[in-house]
Amino acid sequence: MRIGELAAVVGVTTRAVRHYHHLGLLPEPERRANGYREYGLRHAVVLARIRRLTELGLGLAEVRDVLADDAGKDLVEVLTELDEDLARQEAALRERRARLRTLLDAEGGMPAEGPVSPELAALFAGTSHLSDSPMAAKDREIIAFLETAMPAEDRERMVASVGEALGSPGAMARAGEAYALLDALADAEPGDPRVEEAALTLAGCIPPGLFPEAGELDPDDGFLRAFYDDLAPAQAEAVRRTLRILAEERR
Repeated sequence: MRIGELAAVVGVTTRAVRHYHHLGLLPEPERRANGYREYGLRHAVVLARIRRLTELGLGLAEVRDVLADDAGKDLVEVLTELDEDLARQEAALRERRARLRTLLDAEGGMPAEGPVSPELAALFAGTSHLSDSPMAAKDREIIAFLETAMPAEDRERMVASVGEALGSPGAMARAGEAYALLDALADAEPGDPRVEEAALTLAGCIPPGLFPEAGELDPDDGFLRAFYDDLAPAQAEAVRRTLRILAEERR
């Protein structure tokens, strides 16, 4: 058989056959007097086995192990490992689909911040009446970012703390007041007397669990600098004062 005939019989491409030659998976036949390679039945058998193994999901390095006479792993061991890996992937897919279904079925629909945890999506749904507040929208973006960036244990603590901050009508009203004060500072100077009022009101909305231990915040932290830069000068000053107030309370 010529290479095209071999590829057609096994159901692969000639490019795949050449690639397997290059990797040493499929031995190359000797050239005949006319310069063409002539493939025999043994080549077809090996090539068919390579196809079956790759269709099961084995990588080519694993296929090489299975085909080698001195393979470190036999086929049963390799396929058992593959089966275990597929089981882990199936479990992960089921979990992801469950999360997607929870988000798609949530009351209020998908939050503007995109896919977040079901717990955070439920909290955001409760702040829909603050949709006209630019500062509330920015706060939700930051919370969604932190949920993605934080380690799992910190993420759970953060979501629980946000729930504490927004989990009652009174807390929601205080948050709305703080957002309104911060929104009003969009065109103000850092020395505006309203900055102190906004800082005190905001500090009263933040539960202890949402704020790290005193001295833990680094003023040179890159994320903190980027956060301040994203705010108007007076708003950034109000947030700085809020963090100082909370740090003093934690001492």
